[in-house]
Amino acid sequence: MATKIRLARGGSKKRPYYRIVVADIRAPRDGRFIEKVGSYNPMLPKDSEDRIQLDVERIQYWLGAGAQPTDRVHRFLDAAGLLKREPRNNPKKAQLGQKAQERLDAKKQAEEEAAAAAAEAASEGAAEEAAAE
Repeated sequence: MATKIRLARGGSKKRPYYRIVVADIRAPRDGRFIEKVGSYNPMLPKDSEDRIQLDVERIQYWLGAGAQPTDRVHRFLDAAGLLKREPRNNPKKAQLGQKAQERLDAKKQAEEEAAAAAAEAASEGAAEEAAAE
């Protein structure tokens, strides 16, 4: 049976509370689970000790049994020193989408044309003043 260590949402509307559970991968997110191994309360401040609580012994057992943590739980385990999480590389994250890039290019071109027209008008004005003298 393939198992995951994942979050199961609880709490009321706009007041989330998560249990960290070991569950079969086919079970629903908030549905049946095998064992509760911790909790996560995102409403608490980040420096609070009660924000994330882990049953380290049981988590180590389940990791040894082949359970795979989800990305968010993997981050918690990395912070607790149980697992090492390699940083992910997403080189395209900071790049603009195609339409946004086209709009930016059009805006730059319009600014360049306006600057060129202003420079041309200034040089013509200077030439007219020189001719008038």
